[in-house]
Amino acid sequence: MPESVIVNNSLSIDEQYVSFVKQVKALLVKEDNWLSNLSNFTAALKQGFGKISWAGFYLYDGNRLYLGPFQGKVACTNIEMNKGVCGTAAQRRETVIVPDVNKFPGHIACDGNSRSEIVIPLVKNGKLIGLLDLDSAEYNSFDETDEKYLQELCLFLIDEILPQNAG
Repeated sequence: MPESVIVNNSLSIDEQYVSFVKQVKALLVKEDNWLSNLSNFTAALKQGFGKISWAGFYLYDGNRLYLGPFQGKVACTNIEMNKGVCGTAAQRRETVIVPDVNKFPGHIACDGNSRSEIVIPLVKNGKLIGLLDLDSAEYNSFDETDEKYLQELCLFLIDEILPQNAG
């Protein structure tokens, strides 16, 4: 198993993600505990991309989102549906990209240094499992390229890593 994820930041963002996706798929093993895999996934994101200041999962219990594996500063432990960026993405079940969190109505400021954010819902068989939440200390850190590859990785997690009864 690889002990680190290396992303060459001299490559284009597409090339960085192509390399990252290959490494993550080699890193995560279905036979390992799924929480351990999600933990390594967040570590790989934070290690691989300097623009990410916080990477983590919020898992859905049927009522609200609760904090799962993450890398970064201490975070909010519970988020209500339709509250903040995570709750909005969960309610809509669609990716939300926020170039400036200060302009997002109802943004929940768990980390005062966060400036931009992307949240990708994990949906299996039409049911919400949770979310991948990434923050950056810089404005405009995430775009459609990030969305494309992060959604691909989330589908990999849903199809190959999470338990079959998830969702």
